[in-house]
Amino acid sequence: MAGQKMLKFTTVGRDMPDKRPPDLRKQDFHEIYAEYAGEKAAEQAARCSQCGVPYCQTHCPLHNNIPDWLRLTAEGRLEEAYEISQATNTFPEICGRICPQDRLCEGNCVIEQSGHGTVTIGAVEKYITDTAFENGWVKPIRPHAERSESVGIIGAGPGGLAAADLLRRQGVQVTVYDRYDRGGGLLTYGIPGFKLEKDIVMQRMAQLEDGGVQFVLNCNVGEDLSFDAIRGKHDAVLVATGVYKTRDLPDSDADGIVNAIDFLTASNRKSFGDDVPEYDSGELNAEGKRVVVIGGGDTAMDCVRTSIREGATSVKCLYRRDRANMPGSQREVQNAEEEGVEFVWLAAPNGFEGDPVSGVKVQKMRLGAPDATGRRAPELIEGADYVEPADLVIKALGFEPEDLPKLWGVDGLEVTRWGTVKADFGTGATSLEGVYAAGDIVRGASLVVWAIRDGRDSATAILDYLGQAADVAAE
Repeated sequence: MAGQKMLKFTTVGRDMPDKRPPDLRKQDFHEIYAEYAGEKAAEQAARCSQCGVPYCQTHCPLHNNIPDWLRLTAEGRLEEAYEISQATNTFPEICGRICPQDRLCEGNCVIEQSGHGTVTIGAVEKYITDTAFENGWVKPIRPHAERSESVGIIGAGPGGLAAADLLRRQGVQVTVYDRYDRGGGLLTYGIPGFKLEKDIVMQRMAQLEDGGVQFVLNCNVGEDLSFDAIRGKHDAVLVATGVYKTRDLPDSDADGIVNAIDFLTASNRKSFGDDVPEYDSGELNAEGKRVVVIGGGDTAMDCVRTSIREGATSVKCLYRRDRANMPGSQREVQNAEEEGVEFVWLAAPNGFEGDPVSGVKVQKMRLGAPDATGRRAPELIEGADYVEPADLVIKALGFEPEDLPKLWGVDGLEVTRWGTVKADFGTGATSLEGVYAAGDIVRGASLVVWAIRDGRDSATAILDYLGQAADVAAE
C-alpha cells in the first residue's frame, strides 16, 4: 500500500504552493507563499522516491528523517508525520519557511538530480507543523520531574531557544538572557515578515514561557549584568549570542548610509506596532528614496525586498560577483526581481558622494581566476567607474562576532583568530569550566538550521555535564 502512495515523481510534476502576485505582495509584509491544501501536500509528498540513500537527510544539518515524514504525509498520517519531524528539529515550521532548501535538502534530492524536479520538502515541512499547531498536536513542555540544576543561556536566538527547549523538557531550570525586548533574535528582528511572520516565532516563545523557561529581556550582558554574575548563578552557561557586528566599508559614515541590521530591525519593530523614531524620521525608512543595497547574501535580499515594501522609488543591489557566484538564495533573487529590484552584477563600491549621501561610487569588475574557495575572484576593470545615484545606502556585507571577552570583562574565554568563541566540535564546550557556546558565535554567520543543531548538541552535552557534576557531589 505504501509503495502505491509513493514514487509518483514520474507522473506528478513538482508544484510549489501558490505564490502571491508581485503587485499584491509588495504592498505588505505578509508571507508570499500560500499554504498547501491537505490533498496537495499529500500529492507532492508522494513524489518522493524513498531512495535507499536519502541525500536530502544527509545534507540536512539536523539530519531530519525526511523520507519517513513525506511517506506519512502522503498516507494522510499527519500527526505521526509531525512527531517524526519534531523529533530532530525544535522548530520545523520555522525551518520550512526560511531554510535555503535549494542549497540543502531539496538541492540534493535524488529526483532533482535525475531531472524530474525536487520534492517540495520545505513547503511540506511547514504544512505539517502548521497543521499540528492548528489541531493541538504540539504538546506543551511538561517535564516528568523537576531538577535542581539551572542553566543560564545568553542569547534568545534559534540556538539558545533550541537548547532551552531541550533542557527544560528534561526538568532543568532555564533562564535566557537577551539584549532585546522580545525573544527570537534575528528570527524576530532580522528576518522580514514576508519570509517569516512574527506570530510564528511568538507562538514558540509562548510555548517556552508556558513550559517554565524564564526570560530576562532588555539585558545587556557586561552592562546590566556581568558574565561572572550569570556564571555564579547557574550550574552551567551557554553562550548563544549570534554575531551582530556589521562588516563595514571605509568612509561610510555620511547621513543616509546605514547598517542592514538597523534597517531591518526598525522595519520589524514597526510591524509589531512599536514606536520607532528612526523609522518615522526617515533615517531608517526607504519610502520615496532611491535605495542602493551593497552585498549579495540573504541579508541583502531581505533589505532590497523590505525597501520595495516601504515604497522606495527604485531599489538596486550591487554585488561584486555575478549571479552564479552570489551567496544568497537563488529563489530569493528571483522573488526580488519579480518585485522590481534591479541587480547590478560585477559592481563594487569605491566610496560615496555627498553628506547626506547622494551617490555610490561604483567600480565595475570582471571574474578572474578562482580564489582559495574555488570561487572566481573579482578583478577591477580600469576606467569603468561611475556614480550610482542614491538617497539611502544599506550595507549588507555580513556579520562578525563582537569581542566578547572585552565586552563582558571575562578572562579565560578563548576565541579564534576570527573572534568567534573557541568551542569543542559536537559539544560546544569552551575553555571555561561549565561554559558552552553554540551557533553563529562559534561558526561565524551561518544558517538558522545550524544554530538549532548546535543548540541541541550543546544542550545534550550540558545534560551530561550536569549528570557528572551530580555524581561527583553524591560521592
